[in-house]
Amino acid sequence: MKFPRISTLLLQGVVPAVLTVLVSYPAGVVAQTTSAEHIVTSKALQQQVESSSATREKNVQTLKQFMSTPAAEKAMRDAKIDPVQVQSAIPTLSDSELANLSSRASDAQQKFSAGALTNNMLTLIIVLIAVIIIVAIIH
Repeated sequence: MKFPRISTLLLQGVVPAVLTVLVSYPAGVVAQTTSAEHIVTSKALQQQVESSSATREKNVQTLKQFMSTPAAEKAMRDAKIDPVQVQSAIPTLSDSELANLSSRASDAQQKFSAGALTNNMLTLIIVLIAVIIIVAIIH
């Protein structure tokens, strides 16, 4: 008894069977399965945009309030930094810069209120934040 070669079996039996199955398989089923996983509803997208916008606005307000305190304005004037320029530059910062500086400003304000920072340390933090804002808008 002579056994057929494996390559002959593949060419005459297995390959045509696999091709028949692939050709007869509806192509739309594969496309529907993969595309359904990547669909984002307009409502979800709108909520994400609103959330991002609200977070940005909160960060802008936090930073503006911190930089508009009498201590901040005095510190900027003493360092020869225009407080109006700093205030007007705040909304032009990127989202990540805003989040970072807003967090630092809130932290400094809380520590100062709790007595963990001296007036000189708060002044230094204010001047550094003002310089960072100015440098960020220049670049």
